[in-house]
Amino acid sequence: HIISLIGTTLVILVQVNPGEAFTIRREDGHLQCITGPAQVPMMSPNGSVPPIYVPPGYVSQIIEENGVRRVLVLPQQPEFHPGGHSPLHHPPPPPHAHLPAFIPHPAMMPPPPHLYTGMAGGVGDMSSQYISQYHPAHIYSEQDSHSQHGRPPFVHRDERTSKTYERLQKKLKERQGGGGGGPVKDSPPPSPQKTRSSPTTLDIHNGVGGKGLEAEQGQPSNTAAGPDKQTSRGKNGESGELDEEAQALQALLSTISKPAVSDIQARGAVLSWSAPTRPEREEGGVEDDSSPSEPFSYEVSISYSGKDGKYKSTHSGEELSATLEDLRPATDYHVRVQAMCNCLQGSPSEAVSFTTLSCEPEPPNPPRKASGTKNTLVLQWKAPCDNGSKIQNYILQWDEQCYYGPQKQYRVTKLSPASRYSFRLAAKNDMGTSEFSEVVDLFTSCSVPSPPLPPELLKAGVTWLCLQWQRPTGSPKEDDIYYVLEMEEEGSGYGFQPSYDGEELSCTVRNLHRSTKYKFRVAAYNSEGKSNPSQVAEFTTNPDRPSCPCRPVIKGRVLPTKPPKDDGGAEVTKYVVELSEGLSGLSWELVYTGPAMEHVCESLKPGCSYQTRIYCMSEGGQSPLSETLQVQTPAVPPGPCQPPRLVGKPKAREVQLRWGPPQVDGGSPVSCYSVEVSGPQTEESREVYQGPELDCTVGSLLPGKTYSFRLKAANKAGFGPFSERCEVTTGPGAPEPCKAPCTTCKSPSCVVVSWEAPPCNGAPVTEFRLEWGAAEGSMQVCYSGPALSHEMKGLLPATNYFCRVQAVNVAGVGPFSEVVLCQTPCSVPAAVSNVHDDGGSPPPPLYSPSTCLGLCWEPPCDHGSEITSYLIDLGERQPIAVGPVTKYIIQHLQPDTSYRIRIQALNSLGAGPFSHTFKLKTKPLPPQPPRLECTAFSHQTLRLKWGDGPAKAATSDALQYQLQMEDKSGRFISLYKGPCHTHKVQRLNESTSYSFRIQAFNEAGEGPFSNVYTFTTPRSPPAPVKAPKVERLEDNSCEVTWEALPPMKGDPIIYTLQCMMGNSDFKQAYKGSATSHHVHNLQPSSDYRFRVCAIRQCQDAPELSGPYSPTVTLSPQRSDVAAGGGATGSGSRAGAESSRPRRSLTDEQCAFLLLMVFAVIAILIAFVIQYFVIK
Repeated sequence: HIISLIGTTLVILVQVNPGEAFTIRREDGHLQCITGPAQVPMMSPNGSVPPIYVPPGYVSQIIEENGVRRVLVLPQQPEFHPGGHSPLHHPPPPPHAHLPAFIPHPAMMPPPPHLYTGMAGGVGDMSSQYISQYHPAHIYSEQDSHSQHGRPPFVHRDERTSKTYERLQKKLKERQGGGGGGPVKDSPPPSPQKTRSSPTTLDIHNGVGGKGLEAEQGQPSNTAAGPDKQTSRGKNGESGELDEEAQALQALLSTISKPAVSDIQARGAVLSWSAPTRPEREEGGVEDDSSPSEPFSYEVSISYSGKDGKYKSTHSGEELSATLEDLRPATDYHVRVQAMCNCLQGSPSEAVSFTTLSCEPEPPNPPRKASGTKNTLVLQWKAPCDNGSKIQNYILQWDEQCYYGPQKQYRVTKLSPASRYSFRLAAKNDMGTSEFSEVVDLFTSCSVPSPPLPPELLKAGVTWLCLQWQRPTGSPKEDDIYYVLEMEEEGSGYGFQPSYDGEELSCTVRNLHRSTKYKFRVAAYNSEGKSNPSQVAEFTTNPDRPSCPCRPVIKGRVLPTKPPKDDGGAEVTKYVVELSEGLSGLSWELVYTGPAMEHVCESLKPGCSYQTRIYCMSEGGQSPLSETLQVQTPAVPPGPCQPPRLVGKPKAREVQLRWGPPQVDGGSPVSCYSVEVSGPQTEESREVYQGPELDCTVGSLLPGKTYSFRLKAANKAGFGPFSERCEVTTGPGAPEPCKAPCTTCKSPSCVVVSWEAPPCNGAPVTEFRLEWGAAEGSMQVCYSGPALSHEMKGLLPATNYFCRVQAVNVAGVGPFSEVVLCQTPCSVPAAVSNVHDDGGSPPPPLYSPSTCLGLCWEPPCDHGSEITSYLIDLGERQPIAVGPVTKYIIQHLQPDTSYRIRIQALNSLGAGPFSHTFKLKTKPLPPQPPRLECTAFSHQTLRLKWGDGPAKAATSDALQYQLQMEDKSGRFISLYKGPCHTHKVQRLNESTSYSFRIQAFNEAGEGPFSNVYTFTTPRSPPAPVKAPKVERLEDNSCEVTWEALPPMKGDPIIYTLQCMMGNSDFKQAYKGSATSHHVHNLQPSSDYRFRVCAIRQCQDAPELSGPYSPTVTLSPQRSDVAAGGGATGSGSRAGAESSRPRRSLTDEQCAFLLLMVFAVIAILIAFVIQYFVIK
């Protein structure tokens, strides 16, 4: 640290270098730590330098340079003198091991305010640039600070190495991954220390960087501890989840052996190891073949803080060797290998230790200037990193000279004053010589400069003076000379006061008084002292300009004025009068200059506005302008104008004239112009225009005539004289409008229009244009030419037309004539159009059989005469004349025959043209009815079939059928209408005759009905009987009962009972009208099945048998029932056997049961939807 005392003030500046900390004791007894870089201002209570407390083995030395005293804390030497230093020795250990070696015990600190100097490693004046060469982890306690070379492991520091510190810090960050937030890279920290135990965390108050050991090692420690933590987590957290094969593989990975180190160099070594092998079983069995499918990969971790320190990964790959690079010379390292496979990690191997070799020292920092005189320089430097071998000597070179020795300080003598010298430094140990440091330029001191010449005036102002001076003669160019400019104001009584202090050779002194004398002198100084002041020079500021004069006033034709209120410190010598024409004030003319205070202005223009202003001049300069006075001279009428000139070509009835303002406006703006014209046959003039514009259009002239025009201008004073006359001849005009044209009708479709030529207005008519149209507002040009008539053709009879005509010559187009109405006479009707068959729509269709054709057409234009009839031409047949209708049916034609038809309209004037021929065809004859057959029948249905074709047909078939049946009243009703060829008639009665007929129809119409066909339904068989009931009476007999059926239309019903024993066929057991039957001779060990069938006995027909009932089974009697209960058991078995038919459900019961089942399922589905979906 450096303590500076500035002048005689009581402020002490303590400079804290980057990476250091400054600790002081406050008044309340607490310690306050200030981290660098910073400058701490401290107040001395008595104005003296406070005592500096240094660690044992160090002394403080006070050096004064340029009036600034510096306190240097240096290691104690056997023979210490400013000219050099002996080798540094490490101070003895502190009395308290828990405190740093360079911090005194708090009990030893004097009462406040005290000032402590902080050092790292014991050297107080060493800055932190060499701390950056070592990794932050290598700050050791005393018990592990002995190296193999017997040197004390101190860390060198300096206070003037900020650039080197930043450079080394940048290099350290690049090795650690480019920043404090990222992980540390594989390169170990470059420290010359050898570690034999874990580093001890130190709480350093002074001399240690702003970050503590733990703070600087926070992220590298996490990175180094990564593999161990991951291995422990894998064992604790995943051992329960790994299967036997994975556990076996992990155990195999953990058997990796200790690696071997070879080819050890100063900054590198080669590490090799063998792949993990599975140990043989104790029982002598063959090892499992479960080898990993993927090759092993290895991760090499290195520790520079002992065997149990933190490791960080430096290499990863599948090889069995790795080259360790970027190691520190003469440093102990511990290396271990960890195997990995299939995302599993084994335990790290046993660590192997080795020590890198020593090498030449690191390049030292440039030497610094400790003190100096005119002819000598005292240089000091710091020992660089020795890389394991003690530094023996230093080599200092400058200007072809050299110093060789072990000292870290050297006095260079016999130098020139104020001269620059270049130095560079190298260190040498037993291993070799380091590279030279950067070249540094240092300067020797010089003598006090000689007094400079008096200052000179460059430029003077009202409130400022610009001065310059010369560099003192005899001063070398390398000497930095500064100047003090002193000023004394005349009559102030304060004497000379400094007004400028700097290295420039010129200065502008401001904030001075006007027209005042000032005295100046200049003195030069450098680092050696201050020269005597120069001779005194006197300079005077300029006087200020006078204030503006008063505003001038008019006194007839004289402009008097008054002197200014403030003359600016000097007498007014002359007045200047300026005159400006107009009110813009852009151009001013000098009309008077002199000492008089009034002036007569002559040769002014009448009716013109003038502005006047005055300013005065003195020795101090020109005053501001006075206020402006505006003067207006009276106006006179304007002078004559130039004759008006024609603009463009003259028109037939108007000309456009333009003129300019008069050259003399009489002092007033021209406000009005008057234009007069005189005709070709009279000299009388009439005014045709009066106004402020410079052009006008004169109308109401005759084409081709010569007119004379003249002009005069006027202002507020009146009209001036007329200009000279200007003659203008009008051009030819468009023709006059034609008279109404005459129309003559040659035929109903042809009209001849004729007209007469109008007056031409000076130019012959070249053509006529005839417009024709059916409406007055939409006429079109139908003729353009020189003829006086035109024939219009293709007109419509009995139609109103409008026409008009106009004449055209070279001058233009004349106006149209009056519109004439022309009506063409009546004529025969026009041709009939849009004739079509009346069977379509629209119009509504009329019935047309195969021998008829229905025609429909639209009435044509009657051409002014009502249509009386139409004539229909059928070609070969006689034409048919009909009345004034638009529909007609032609009868008595051949079926399915094409006819060519055309129609002609007639009125009172004759027959019109025929329409276009169109072709129509009559429809074919309706189809004949097909034969009707009955293909299937029952007592309630009849299936009928007709014609040949599919049972089902599309509705688009051309041929369709209509089936009808006769009802009870004798009328036929329609049963079916469509293209199908079959139909089933349902809901009929049994044994009943029905009558049917059929009809075919298509586009030609409906054909005739067929003959009546009669079909009879058969009798219906009896209904099925329900399952009978069987009741066992004895061991070999039973009773079978069933329900009775009612008679069918008077026909009695009898029953047939069939029985089947075992698997034989059914045999009839009973036939009759009874509803029960006793069956005897049954075998107890056989199964019997019974069924019943109803038979209808028809009077005039054979019997009709109905379907059999469901089968009822009678099971054999059980043989294991007791004899006492034989009768009862028999009866119960018969009841059990008969219970089976009782349990059979009816159709209504089955339907009700199915309905209930569906209802329950629906309720369950609704409940599920309500619960799971909606909620």
